[in-house]
Amino acid sequence: MNELSLFNSLFDNAFDCGMPDLTWKTARLPKVDVKENKDCYSLQMDLPGATEKDVDIEIDHGVMTISSVKTAEKEEKNEKNEKKEEGKWLIRERVQSQFARRFTLPDDIDETKVTASFKNGVLNVTMARKALPEPKKIAIEVA
Repeated sequence: MNELSLFNSLFDNAFDCGMPDLTWKTARLPKVDVKENKDCYSLQMDLPGATEKDVDIEIDHGVMTISSVKTAEKEEKNEKNEKKEEGKWLIRERVQSQFARRFTLPDDIDETKVTASFKNGVLNVTMARKALPEPKKIAIEVA
């Protein structure tokens, strides 16, 4: 990912449990594409079934965190405390889903000019670049 790097932290995923099967771990994390342009970086993240209300983006000390917690709706019951819909669940794996991905941002990101949009299950984050100060030359004095 060139300038943007994913933190490999044990704390990124609350359900990691030290499982050695990496395909199990990565299958639950949304896929990301990052592109570097002259004036910005752009990040696209696939989030099928999610909406902009399900996603949080936070930047803190040069680290951008994209996270989501989604919980299924509770079953509705009628006045007799009976389920409104017929049938019973045999398998229910989609009750709650969550993820958090953290990216270390390069020094040339202007954190005040980060924008995000959501369309057709894809999160788009655009991070404007700023000019970095030139290195400062230090004069050496003769003692």
